[in-house]
Amino acid sequence: MKKILLILLVISSCQSKKEDPILYQSKTYTVYSNKVIQGNNMAEALDATHLKSNYISPSSSLFSRLINFKFSINEKDNELPVGVNHWIIINNEHETPVLIFGQSPQSQPEEPTTYLPTNYEFTFIVDMSPVLKQFEEKGFYETFDGTKIAKADFKGFYVAGGSEPLSWDFVNLNSKGLQLQPTENRNIYSLTVTLNPHNASEDQVKEWTLQTDLSNRPKYTSEQPIVDALFNLSLEEAIKNIEPDSTLRTGAKWGGVWTRDVSYSTVLAFAYHEPEVAKISLRKKVKRNRIIQDTGSGGAWPVSSDRTTWVLAAWEIYKVTGDEAWLNEIYPIIKNTLDDDYKTVYDAKTGMYSGESSFLDWREQTYPKWMSNMDIYVSENLGTNVVHYQAHKILAKIAELQGDSGDVYNQRAEMIKKGINTYLWQADKGYYAQYLYGRNDLIMSPRFEALGEALSILFDVADNKKASSIISKSPVTEFGVTCIYPQIPRIPPYHNNGIWPFVQSYWNLAAAKAGNEAVLNHGLASIYRAAALFLTNYENMVADTGDFLGTEINSDRMLWSMAGNLAMVHRVFMGMSFEVDGLYLNPVVPKTYSGKKTLSNFKYRNTVLNMTVNGFGNRIKFVSIDGKLAEKAFIPNNLSGHHTIQIELSNNEFSDAGMNKVENHFTLPTVQTEINGQTLKWHAIDGVANYLVYKNGQLIDKTTDTEITIPAENYASYQVSALDHEGYEGFASEPVVMAVDTQYAEFENFAKKSDLPYTNFTEQGFVEVSIDKNLDIEVPIQVKEAGNYLLDIRYSNGSGPWNTDNKCAIRSAYVNNEYQGVFVFPQRGQDEWSDWGFSNSKKVYLKSGNNILKIKFEDWNNNMNVDVNTAMLDYLRIIKLNK
Repeated sequence: MKKILLILLVISSCQSKKEDPILYQSKTYTVYSNKVIQGNNMAEALDATHLKSNYISPSSSLFSRLINFKFSINEKDNELPVGVNHWIIINNEHETPVLIFGQSPQSQPEEPTTYLPTNYEFTFIVDMSPVLKQFEEKGFYETFDGTKIAKADFKGFYVAGGSEPLSWDFVNLNSKGLQLQPTENRNIYSLTVTLNPHNASEDQVKEWTLQTDLSNRPKYTSEQPIVDALFNLSLEEAIKNIEPDSTLRTGAKWGGVWTRDVSYSTVLAFAYHEPEVAKISLRKKVKRNRIIQDTGSGGAWPVSSDRTTWVLAAWEIYKVTGDEAWLNEIYPIIKNTLDDDYKTVYDAKTGMYSGESSFLDWREQTYPKWMSNMDIYVSENLGTNVVHYQAHKILAKIAELQGDSGDVYNQRAEMIKKGINTYLWQADKGYYAQYLYGRNDLIMSPRFEALGEALSILFDVADNKKASSIISKSPVTEFGVTCIYPQIPRIPPYHNNGIWPFVQSYWNLAAAKAGNEAVLNHGLASIYRAAALFLTNYENMVADTGDFLGTEINSDRMLWSMAGNLAMVHRVFMGMSFEVDGLYLNPVVPKTYSGKKTLSNFKYRNTVLNMTVNGFGNRIKFVSIDGKLAEKAFIPNNLSGHHTIQIELSNNEFSDAGMNKVENHFTLPTVQTEINGQTLKWHAIDGVANYLVYKNGQLIDKTTDTEITIPAENYASYQVSALDHEGYEGFASEPVVMAVDTQYAEFENFAKKSDLPYTNFTEQGFVEVSIDKNLDIEVPIQVKEAGNYLLDIRYSNGSGPWNTDNKCAIRSAYVNNEYQGVFVFPQRGQDEWSDWGFSNSKKVYLKSGNNILKIKFEDWNNNMNVDVNTAMLDYLRIIKLNK
């Protein structure tokens, strides 16, 4: 009887013990109100100032024995065609056989079922005699695709790969310690590395305890202790990221101010958390009274053109502070910048602006490998165009506040918006496409791009119907929304196959605005899972595993990640929206986050606010200010003193539109095409359902064959992509062009020939253009027949590397005295002046007989460096188009 009584007492005790409320649950992890559990990993909020986590990264225990790698000259992907790699399955050996540079490997085997031990020493060995022999005999080495690497430009041999510490980041191989070293045999080079590096101390239980005085900061309390603790962790990290010069540090590993990082972070949180620090940071990104584009692909602007994110941040600070002196300061900066952009990156055909994807600034991470920086300049991206749209809307508002007309900027904004909805909307998918790309004739890349989709909703480029569709139909994966979807094969995680908390934050804001509870709940869990388990706000994580290890580069205490974490409280749960006339509150609270939420000591202009939100939903039942019922949750900009706001929500579940949660997916590889006579052919790809054939930017065929017959004509540009059985399209091939009527004009015939000692040019030489040489060149063009022609220029630019710096050369183009836009000459490699490529092309009308092309340095052609704006011009190419 006693035993039965004891059992009953135990059962009663278990039943009376309240289980921790679940905020979100998936097949992989669960977020509770006070903890996160993922398999054997658990993070727990012991209180609002103390977190503990036993998270262990799975990366070292799942390190493959199959190692893919390539060798490289001058930190470029130039040994073998794209997608063709050397490989080795490591059993007990510690070195490769002697491989010959450029020699194609055998077909790759299946992935082994066992894994490589940690800290495994291994040596890569290669015979470089094919290169060294050509250097001696010809003065250059010709790669598989015909590129000539001059002996004079040679800097070193390297090894690249996808297994840590190897990297596919070719342009940073030297800084990663991956330069091959000579051996006793002058033709043989080698490098020893430690594969699967692992520090056992990282497997220990870790804790975070608040060490910083937050008494003068906003205080947040709720019935979800995990959110409270992560809010305080993020506040502390935000304080730590303020540098001695009162600027915002980008991350624990990365100092300095970066335009897009500080701008997106300011919009999310720092405009109201640290407005003065944010101002100082933005001022650091101004030169010549124009916004600075960060160093980047091909020498920064105009290859990258998302410097206008600065406009979003500057305007947000004004809306928060009402600082008229700040408004007066930013007005000419924004105006000068947007006016230069209009002359440089505007495409009259589409109404959109060209340039790299906003923040997705690592070329092969989001673009096909064949795309050069010139091709990226030509492309027209969703996110970048939404930013340009909003920047123009903001400038129009500022102009009106300053007593000027903003009509021209509103008109330009509407052209951008129309272009986005005309050229990028995918009605069959229910969301926008990633970008237009292709070179001379642009086609759509149908990939999803999370940040651009989110911004299109937040800035009203998408109407309400489109916004609801985007949020409910866009693909999201187990651990969050990926930067792009589907992923690119054979490219390591970073932007590709990566989840970025700051992007997730903007996605969550868009989900809240669109009123989709399921997507918002999923997105909140993505942020809180990662921050709790990792005990910091990392920049990114691998989409497949949700792990902070395994991406190409990463840092803890990232500015925009912590800003996103803070924004979930301020902009979602409290629903803050700053406008010129005041602060609006529109809380959005999923049912699982129900309860009382209080944000106290929040400073807004001349007032201190204590705000409480009760219940759940996205509709306000009633609101009181200082105990009196109010018509709306609004704080006018002239309010002063201390005030109390209480909002009662309607306890409504919102939106049954649902969520498109999918397994992560990779497209098929990029097709390789060629024209042989009247035949367009390409190599077969395993797993293909159909090949899509494009001509001059238009889809003309869908086939299972690997070749088609093409007609003879003046001009045609062809691309082919592979469609898999799930219906996802891979990147289209590099355009192959049929051009029958082509002329060439050597620049040395029309300007002084340079005496610089560079090689691999055509005919008699080349011409140097810089800020003090050949500022104005006129080239006569004679054609027999009036019509449309393509003009481009063979050039070199060794002012900087492919991936960074700020010395992209720019020149204005005039045909018969009519402005045609600009020729852009991106950097092609540090000091590699004998590496030649083509500029962007300009489609122009030429009259029959004599025409004049003028290439001129104009004020708006100043690049981000200003002092160095140099290129070597070999020849002008003139291609006649079809009638």
